[in-house]
Amino acid sequence: MHLQITVGQATHIGSREQNEDYAGCVTPEPSLAQMKGALLAVADGVGGGEAGREAAEFTVRGVLSDYYATPDTWEVPYALDKILTAINRWLLAQANSRREFSGMATTLSALILRGSRYYTAHVGDSRIYRLRGEQMIQLTTDHVWDRPGMQHVLKRAVGLDDFLSVDYADGELMAGDVFCLLTDGVWEPLGEKVMHELLLLHRNPQRAADALVENAIKQGGQDNATVLVTRVAQLGEESLNDFLAEGKTLPLPPRMKAGDRIDDFEVLECLHESRASRLYKVRQVETQQVLVLKTLQPALADDAASCAGLLMEEWLAKRVLAHYFPQVVPLAADARSALYYVMSYHEGATLQQRLDQGQHFSVADVAQIGIRLVKGLSALHRLHVIHRDIKPANLHSGADAKLRILDLGVALNPWTEEGARGNAGTPSFIAPEMFAGAVATMQSDLYAAGVTLYHLLTRKYPYGEIEPFQHPRFGDPVPPTRYRPDIPQWLETILLKAVARDPQNRFETTEEMLLALEHGEMKPLTVLPPTPLLARNPLAVWQTLALASFLLNLILLYFLLAGGK
Repeated sequence: MHLQITVGQATHIGSREQNEDYAGCVTPEPSLAQMKGALLAVADGVGGGEAGREAAEFTVRGVLSDYYATPDTWEVPYALDKILTAINRWLLAQANSRREFSGMATTLSALILRGSRYYTAHVGDSRIYRLRGEQMIQLTTDHVWDRPGMQHVLKRAVGLDDFLSVDYADGELMAGDVFCLLTDGVWEPLGEKVMHELLLLHRNPQRAADALVENAIKQGGQDNATVLVTRVAQLGEESLNDFLAEGKTLPLPPRMKAGDRIDDFEVLECLHESRASRLYKVRQVETQQVLVLKTLQPALADDAASCAGLLMEEWLAKRVLAHYFPQVVPLAADARSALYYVMSYHEGATLQQRLDQGQHFSVADVAQIGIRLVKGLSALHRLHVIHRDIKPANLHSGADAKLRILDLGVALNPWTEEGARGNAGTPSFIAPEMFAGAVATMQSDLYAAGVTLYHLLTRKYPYGEIEPFQHPRFGDPVPPTRYRPDIPQWLETILLKAVARDPQNRFETTEEMLLALEHGEMKPLTVLPPTPLLARNPLAVWQTLALASFLLNLILLYFLLAGGK
């Protein structure tokens, strides 16, 4: 079921010399609409000459085009904020470099209708109204000065200030809802009562838009008048929900062996088997392409959470388009009879397999692995995805000399259900704060990356091996040079910073850690001082002081009694 809307649009120059309003909308094809939604925006430009029109048109066009180029994993407010921040910088740069564009700025009111929710982004004194049944409410707040004679002076606008503050809001969408986006050239001369009556009178969005603009001019409106009206005929469903619903009806395939066939795939061998999943090397019969098929163990056929997790992993992996990750091969809904997905196959082995085979990793090897790993994490983090299970077993070293990050099965993303946001991953690679209930972050991924590099060099862990269900205590990490004296100081400093117990002492971003690895000994980091015992274990300090005080009192009491005799 897809979202269905109708849109009407109208504008009039009024008594002005030129129309500085600009409005537009995008109603994309169904598959894109399910993921990104329909977008409507109206803007009212300010500034001398052509500056106001330029600001309004550039802002609306920028939002309408750039929003659909943002990653699917970005939440709507985050995506819009990134776009508007860039547009704001561009307008300021134009105003500073071209005299005729001095003072250019614009209001903006944008509406996104997606699935069963709506989202608004607003700055300035354009407005968005919602008519539901007989009730009309204003969804935005005017950003003008509340002082006599300054009611038309904007406090906030795109291009007005270096710091752009935008109001974001969202709400539940209902079939029959009518949304009206309009500039002050309409709402000011008409008033809410007349607008309400006109929206109730004209059920067709185009007729409603025409009536609002026409009546605004008749009421003596002097300003440009622009309106966008949209009516929701049918709600849509999030494509992720559709995807999960379709996949839940598929059964798990049985255990397979070489020579077996499932749909268009012939099994060549079983590559890997864990408690929850199975990976097969397969050949697509039609194309003869060698791929990897991932599914769950047959025993999990009734485990709804595990099945949904595999579907979520496939959905997410499709959106991670970088050579640091295997690429998912898209399959039509009717092309598979069981619950699985397929991805690109690459010759090679995981780093854990290489460790198990006795491979020795040199300092240069680990430095290069670190650079590639952090670049891969950077690509993931830009999509607002946290891996949560970085370790040697999930890093594949290909015969093509490329490092690939595997297994997004427990990755955290904006669509992750609240119940799945708890602790996940392998204990020895989990950051200390997560044992206390903190949610995984980019820094916890970098912590796991640091432990991984440390382990490749030393086959040890900075805080010792941590068993499942263990509640470890963290002091200072053991310097890796204790196990490998050949590790240079600059690399040891990077590793100790990456695995610092306190997140404030770690790398904040992938870019920071990448620069440290790339510069190496040319620009070494400052060595972190050891944590004082009082900070590491205050209880032990006070217990020691109490014991010392007790012993001192005993000694003094002994001498006092001895002197009395």
